[in-house]
Amino acid sequence: MKVFNLRCGANHAFEGWFASEEDYVGQTERGLLECPLCGDRAVHKLPSAPRLNLGAKPAVPAVDNPERANTDGQHPANAGHVPSPDPLQALQAAYLQFARHVAQHTEDVGERFAEEARKIHYGESEERGIRGKTSPKEAEALLEEGISVMPLLLPEGIEGPLQ
Repeated sequence: MKVFNLRCGANHAFEGWFASEEDYVGQTERGLLECPLCGDRAVHKLPSAPRLNLGAKPAVPAVDNPERANTDGQHPANAGHVPSPDPLQALQAAYLQFARHVAQHTEDVGERFAEEARKIHYGESEERGIRGKTSPKEAEALLEEGISVMPLLLPEGIEGPLQ
């Protein structure tokens, strides 16, 4: 299994999992790779360092003061230090979590969005959360009728597993 750091043309960073380097190349050549945030297909692999497993971890030196000992085996001077996450990656992760939540708690009505939104608004259909596609002109007409709508870009395949 190969895990590559990828980036799209809009500068979104994400991981891709592939059976082999050849699998990555084949998917790239067939245009199957796309950004999970924006759907951009201009995806490229970022340089990465290999992980080398050279055997067991070296023994951790004993701490002379038990009160300063750290249960995870870190040196006491590093105790409590947590590397700060990349703010952009944290934002992307939060957006994907939000998008998954929206997808799981709404019904996809596709191209019938405007029609279904009107039916719900006027009591002709059961009230529920829906999502779908409509033109900007139709969305404006819905707003003028007092029907709340919000444009939201959801990545393709958001209902399935994303890596």
